[in-house]
Amino acid sequence: MKLIVGLGNPGDKYERTRHNAGFWLIERFSALSATPMRKDAKFQALVGRHGESGTWLVMPQNFMNASGRAVQMIASFFKIAPAEILVVHDELDFAPGVVKMKQGGGIAGHNGLRDISARLGSHDYWRLRIGVGHPGDRNAVVEYVLNKPSPDDRALIDGAIARALDVMPLIISGDLQSAMLKLHTPDTAAAKPAGQETKPKTPKAPRAPKPEQPAVEAVSEVVAAKPEVPEAAPAEKGALKSLFKKFLPDQK
Repeated sequence: MKLIVGLGNPGDKYERTRHNAGFWLIERFSALSATPMRKDAKFQALVGRHGESGTWLVMPQNFMNASGRAVQMIASFFKIAPAEILVVHDELDFAPGVVKMKQGGGIAGHNGLRDISARLGSHDYWRLRIGVGHPGDRNAVVEYVLNKPSPDDRALIDGAIARALDVMPLIISGDLQSAMLKLHTPDTAAAKPAGQETKPKTPKAPRAPKPEQPAVEAVSEVVAAKPEVPEAAPAEKGALKSLFKKFLPDQK
């Protein structure tokens, strides 16, 4: 990947709004990778270059609906094809905490994507979509994206950005399939596939304790269990009597 663009609106007024989710990722990645972002008047953007890969990081400093201007100028100057560009943006169709990646597709009403597609003359660039949720009313979308998320939603969005940063080395190296596989594979601790939910086990009824038997009965059982010694046969009795008579004196 030769160019990574984070979308947002410049200025303190918009710094913490949902529409700036793309800026948030670029800012965190530039800090983690020690890539300084400098304002470039020619490209009308904050621009940095990742030292290890040479990938350009860009935060357009025009407003969202003119984001494509900086992207077009940089792509044209460095001869970067749409398939070598990744655009990071907020996604209304995903709940906070969800992050996904794809190549091409529609613009889903996103003004930044609309301008980029128009200026590049292509939809074939890659998108990293960070879920920010939807207000539920299409007429409330503009106000919604230009306001701050709740603390809980912001924590979920930050978590999604952290997962995206984990796969950034794969993205930069061009291993996009592995990046998507890792990014889109749900955490097994968080959820299980449908139909594989663990059914609660029905507790077994406790067994009734066996009544204790008196000790006398136990002894009698043991005695009864012993094999009886068979009584000597009549022939054996006669032989024994003859033997005793031989060795013992006669008693009168």
